[in-house]
Amino acid sequence: MKSMLKLTQTQARNIWIQAQKLDQLQPFGKGVKAVEKAVEQLGYVQIDTIHVIERSHHHILFSRIPNYKKSDLQRAQSEEKTVFEYWTHALSYVPTSHYRYFRPRMSRYKKNAGSWFGSVTSSEMQKVLRLIKSEGALSIRDIQDDVLVEKSHLWASKKPSKKALQLGFHRGDFTISKRQGMLKSYELTDRHFDWEERPKAASPKEYIQFIVQRALKAQGFVSVDSICYLESHIKKEVLSHLKDLENKKILQPVKISNCEKVAFWMLLEVYDDTWNDVSEQLHILSPFDPLIIQRKRLNMIFDYEHIFEAYVPPAKRRYGYFTLPVLHGNNIIAMLDLKTDREQQKLRVQSWHWRPRHKSSSNRQYIEESLHRFEKFQLEK
Repeated sequence: MKSMLKLTQTQARNIWIQAQKLDQLQPFGKGVKAVEKAVEQLGYVQIDTIHVIERSHHHILFSRIPNYKKSDLQRAQSEEKTVFEYWTHALSYVPTSHYRYFRPRMSRYKKNAGSWFGSVTSSEMQKVLRLIKSEGALSIRDIQDDVLVEKSHLWASKKPSKKALQLGFHRGDFTISKRQGMLKSYELTDRHFDWEERPKAASPKEYIQFIVQRALKAQGFVSVDSICYLESHIKKEVLSHLKDLENKKILQPVKISNCEKVAFWMLLEVYDDTWNDVSEQLHILSPFDPLIIQRKRLNMIFDYEHIFEAYVPPAKRRYGYFTLPVLHGNNIIAMLDLKTDREQQKLRVQSWHWRPRHKSSSNRQYIEESLHRFEKFQLEK
């Protein structure tokens, strides 16, 4: 084994794309089982409220499951119960088999609700708990007897019960049993999963091992930053575990051209020739896609800085409100700002920007063909 494996940026792109399963037409099969396999491979699928096109969690799954139906995710969550919602770096769908690794975070919320939930009273918590116990899963719309208050934040609610439901969710008392758009129904966690006893909470050491393995599976090669995305407080422990795996000859240290200052690692089993090439699939990706969301890593490996302009004043936007990067093979070739016109049943291209050296008639044809399929997905009920 070489003491240091050196990769080109192209090889690094291929490894990452293969780990994300964006190099195959139908890597997970179809139906609810495909959803379960995709969430397991990716580790999490981020949820977001923006709805100018189909929401990010459906979009991410569609990028890897060509015949994906929104009902497949609903079944996985509400019927098969193989995925559940919880907080990773953001609210996400995660495999139910990973539940134990989120229990320590739930316990921390039980001990300290934090400033956001500090206003939730014991009586408010008891009220929502009593309602769910007696009436079954409910949404905030089902609670009609709240004394309304002034909003303390743009994302807050006039109903005090909303924060109580959210706190119960973060504490693990409740789980989200189903969604209708962004409307969540909360159920008692143990009743939803039919658990007499919950999975044993992971120890701090087990959690570190878990997030390292999750990142290796979804990213192909990892750095401390890519593993600890928005969890910087555990970088020291993660680095120690990576070094331990390296000493045990489980991980191979890696240097990537043009990123020499960053330490990367990959599993020895990934060390083969499959990453020298990647198939020419084309994907219109969500800005919340796991390949795109870590902007610093994306820029290092793809020489592409994704700019998210939804919160930028219109006059200052360069590319558009909700720009989507277009991946073709192992290059990001264009950025599209799309909007679904649901009244007219059309997908509208607000703007189309080519990346340098990628504008061509053949690339345009590939994108236009993908746009037709993407439009059909957007307009499905």
